[in-house]
Amino acid sequence: MNFEEFKNCGLRRSLDILSGKWKPLILQNLFEEEQVRFVELWRKMPRVSKKVLSEQLKQMEENHMIQRIEVYNFPPEVYYKLTDKARKLGPILDQLHQWGNDLDS
Repeated sequence: MNFEEFKNCGLRRSLDILSGKWKPLILQNLFEEEQVRFVELWRKMPRVSKKVLSEQLKQMEENHMIQRIEVYNFPPEVYYKLTDKARKLGPILDQLHQWGNDLDS
């Protein structure tokens, strides 16, 4: 595989989108609930700063993996939910989860 083929490789592009320490856990939490408020998501994440979580969410939004929903109440609320594109990952993430558990066997 040459560099041009590598640059356009689907696996490389997929891993670029999913890479990030917190992205798999963000996806897991969003698969559990239809939509999650930023603060609720942050509370579920172990030892992640709000800044880092916000950056990861912004990257995922730019890659059309999640949708950011703003509700203009007082105080304002921000929700996140998976896009259809991200929902297609469900079976793949389940298989990765199972594969990781099987490593101990």
